[in-house]
Amino acid sequence: MRELPPYELGYARTDLRRQLVDAVLRGEKTATAGLRSDFAPHTHDPLPRAGERFALLDFDDRPVAVVETTEVRVVRAGDVDLDFAHDEGEGFESVEDWRRAHERFWSEHEITDDTLIVAERFRLVERLPEHAG
Repeated sequence: MRELPPYELGYARTDLRRQLVDAVLRGEKTATAGLRSDFAPHTHDPLPRAGERFALLDFDDRPVAVVETTEVRVVRAGDVDLDFAHDEGEGFESVEDWRRAHERFWSEHEITDDTLIVAERFRLVERLPEHAG
């Protein structure tokens, strides 16, 4: 099997990374959001595409699972809906909860209703053998 590109949720060696990866492995997290400005042409990172597979990295940046992107939409922050907020698997009970948490995470950016968000859905394809738990 060829080496898959890394899939990083949150920052390595943080409680948030541990929580997010655990939620994916439990099947509770099937979506994630990124800033459009974190992808090409603003950076060298291309937008993910449906069908692409990645190695989900754990707390220590070790691959623990394979995930596959199933949908990618670029939406305004003001257009994120409750279904997407729920699918992020972080216990958001409202879009406002989702927005506050992401404004804290992206605190170095001003987030307005017009800020473009990459709304990505994915599925857990497999746990890697040493992490089959």
